[in-house]
Amino acid sequence: MPIDMRARKLAQVIIDYSVFVKPGEEVIISGGSEAEPFIAELYKAVILAGGHPTIKMSPQNLSDFFYKYATKEQIEHFPKLWFDTIKQAQKYIGISTDYNTKELSSADSKKLTARGKITKPISEYVCNEKPKIFRVTTAYPCVSHAIEAEMSLTEWENFVYSACLQDWPKLSKRLRKINNLFAKGKFVHLIGENVDLKFSIAGKNSILDDGKENMPGGEIFMAPGRESVNGWIKFEYPAIRDGKEVTGIFLKFKDGKVIESKADKNQEFLVAMLNTDENSSYIGEFGIGCNPKINRFSKNLLFDEKIGGTIHLALGSAYKDNGGGNDSAIHWDIVKDMKKAKIILDNKVVQENGVWKI
Repeated sequence: MPIDMRARKLAQVIIDYSVFVKPGEEVIISGGSEAEPFIAELYKAVILAGGHPTIKMSPQNLSDFFYKYATKEQIEHFPKLWFDTIKQAQKYIGISTDYNTKELSSADSKKLTARGKITKPISEYVCNEKPKIFRVTTAYPCVSHAIEAEMSLTEWENFVYSACLQDWPKLSKRLRKINNLFAKGKFVHLIGENVDLKFSIAGKNSILDDGKENMPGGEIFMAPGRESVNGWIKFEYPAIRDGKEVTGIFLKFKDGKVIESKADKNQEFLVAMLNTDENSSYIGEFGIGCNPKINRFSKNLLFDEKIGGTIHLALGSAYKDNGGGNDSAIHWDIVKDMKKAKIILDNKVVQENGVWKI
C-alpha cells in the first residue's frame, strides 16, 4: 500500500523538530495497529537519525476485554516491565489513534479510575521528567476519528496534516509574545457567556506548546494556584474520556474546589472523575488554544484544545513544568468556546470574542 507522503514528512518533523533525536538515543514509538504505516515511517526516520527505535504496538479491542474480565489483582498490577523499558529511553513518541472510539463506553468507571491510579507514575514520568526523557503525542489519520469528526477520511487527513505540517519555528515566534505576557501575569478573569471565573497564576510557569509537547501544538498552558479558583463555568463542547461523552458540563468552584457539578449526559461519569482522589476536583491546568489551522471541533482533544478562540481547564494533576501544585491520578481537559467572552489578565482585556488584543 503506497504511503501518503505527508505522513513521511510528518514523521521527519517529529524526529527532527519535536523530539530532536540524536545518534545513540533510545526512542520508543507507541501506537495502535491502525497506525502501522506511520509507525514504520517513524521507525525509518529514527534509524536515519542514528537512534535506536523500540516499537510498542497495541492490538485492537483488548482494552474492553481487560476491563470486563481482569481481576482486582490484575487491575491493581503495576506494569513494572514496561516502566523499566521507558526509563531506559531518552525519547518517547505516542501516536493517538483508535480502532473504535466507543470501545470503553460501557466499561466500569470505578475500574477505569482504579487503573488510572496504578499507571499514573508512568504518565507522570513521561510528561514531567525532562531532560531524562522528551516526549511528543502526535496524530495519524484513522477512520474512527474521521467518523467522530463527521468528516470523510480524505477530509480528516487534510485536516490533520494541515494542523501538523506548519512552519513551527515561525509560529512559535509569533505565539511566544502571548506566552510571555501570561508568564509575567498574576491574575486571570474569564467573563462572558457561560463563564465568570477568577484565579491566580502568580508564580506559575506559562508554557508554550509549539509542537514539542504535542503535534499539532499551538497552545499556551499554565497551572492556576490550587486554592485560587472561584466562580463558575459551563462548557459548550462535550468532554470525552474512555469512550464516554459528557455534555453540558457545569462546574462551580470555591477556593479551588468543585463544590457543584452538573452534566446533561453521563453525569455519573463526571462525578466519578471528580471523586477519583482528593485532588481530582481541583484545576491542574488552564490552557488557551492558538493553532491558526484548527478552526472546528472534532471530538479529538489533541486538536480541540488548540482551537483558536477557546480555553480549556484540566481537572486533576498539574504539570511539573508549570510549577505543579496539584497531584492527582487524572488530568482531564475540557474545552470551552470563548467567542462570546473575554480573557482579562491583571485587569486588562487581552482577548475578546476569541480575538487577541495584544
